[in-house]
Amino acid sequence: MIQSGIGILVWLVAGLALLAAASALTWRSHRRWAARMRGPVQYALPLDGPATALDDHVLPLTQASPSQSGFLPLLRNHDAYAARVESLRLAGRSLDVMSYIWYNDLTGWLLIEELMRAADRGVRVRLLLDDVNVQGFDRTFLALNQHPNIEVRLFNPLRNRGHVIRRMMELMLGLARFNRRMHGKMWIADGRLAIIGGRNIGDTYFGATDGITRTSHDIDVGIVGPVVQDAERSFDMFWNLALSLPILTLWPKFRVSGRAFRRRIVRRNRRGASRLFLSHVRQGVLRRPFHFTDKAWFIADPPDKVYGHRTGEWMVDHFAGFFTSATRQVRIITPYFVPGDEGLEYLTGLPERGVQVQTLTNSLVATDNVIVYGAYARYRQALLKAGVEVFEYSPIPRADGRRDLLHTKLFIVDGCKALIGSVNFDLRSAYMNTELGVVVEDPALVAAMMAEFDAHISPDAAIRVLPDGHRHVFRVKRPGLPEKMSADPEAGPALRIAAWIVGHLPIRSWL
Repeated sequence: MIQSGIGILVWLVAGLALLAAASALTWRSHRRWAARMRGPVQYALPLDGPATALDDHVLPLTQASPSQSGFLPLLRNHDAYAARVESLRLAGRSLDVMSYIWYNDLTGWLLIEELMRAADRGVRVRLLLDDVNVQGFDRTFLALNQHPNIEVRLFNPLRNRGHVIRRMMELMLGLARFNRRMHGKMWIADGRLAIIGGRNIGDTYFGATDGITRTSHDIDVGIVGPVVQDAERSFDMFWNLALSLPILTLWPKFRVSGRAFRRRIVRRNRRGASRLFLSHVRQGVLRRPFHFTDKAWFIADPPDKVYGHRTGEWMVDHFAGFFTSATRQVRIITPYFVPGDEGLEYLTGLPERGVQVQTLTNSLVATDNVIVYGAYARYRQALLKAGVEVFEYSPIPRADGRRDLLHTKLFIVDGCKALIGSVNFDLRSAYMNTELGVVVEDPALVAAMMAEFDAHISPDAAIRVLPDGHRHVFRVKRPGLPEKMSADPEAGPALRIAAWIVGHLPIRSWL
């Protein structure tokens, strides 16, 4: 019996070693293939030439303080959608978009129509999408790519698109490569205005929910001034990376009728649900006042982080200085919270020197990723023991019975400095995905972020986790629930067991 068990273990180890070797070989092969198939090098268009409507809108804002950047908080989902549409309608030169997700849903199709209209006016559109969420929607983006002024590139794509078995084999053998994703989000119009934050493109991020889709709470900022050029340079680096491949590389023989595609857009966007959503979107968002400061920095992972290279500072390298600069308070909102040993050391060390630390992540009943929640739960006791105040987002369900989701990524230090972007406080953001964001020191802007944090930890929106000896309890202020609960509130036994099991699996470095 013992010999049989040892034999099985040997075969298992050998199989894992063989799989790892095959993965390394396919990774090198894929890189060579991608280098051959890459598109032409392109850069942001110069700002000279005839002035566009967006130039005329932005230049009066920036000329008074050319060394400062202006920031417009986009806290409400409808405003985030409106800002994108307004910037695109004013654009006359270029639009550069980076997104982890672009859903083919109501708002996804509305924005595709806006892209087509801009391209018809002569605007050059570069659309860079992470491939992990494009598969299955290739035909839509291939059709979009047929417009002479639109180019779509996919980041780190799978080569096998149409054949299910070959695609699954590539995924299994190249799992280490496929797990490295471009998670950043940028929207840059005419090189004048950028929108940066945590929102992807889709109904959940813009509040176009239909009783099926959950509403995600998130934060973006509209930006004008020098920071926009820093973001544009980062976009160019990602666009020209050998792993950012033209979509036609994967479907070289694809053709579709342009008229048929435009008819499809019209059919999708003239439905009653689209008209209802647009009736709730207020215009004039970009006419609101921007907050100007010279204390603002764009920060981003270098694109070759996907190869594991450290040719520049990674986002995780900025966290040490960001946290150690705190003297009074650190506030963190992250939907996915897996700090790892190093992140845990940062957070638990702060209360020792008198810094208040407050963290907010999704509760078990609200999260859309039980695996990540299970991993986070393993760190909760250490955080509480060190004096960290732990909150879990658990809003009261809407009338349709669905509960909103927290998708905000926000880090605030001493009520005067904020980091807003795509980065979660988890090991995936730290070491696998590429991320980006902006650090801003401006009293008015940060005050708006502080108010957003306060709203998210109110009793109607969140529960607080408190230490209770060697365990913890949840403090709840909800009708029909006890004020203190020992188990995750409103989560059933099956969900709790699943979270406990996955939390003990050795996969935290992938989360």
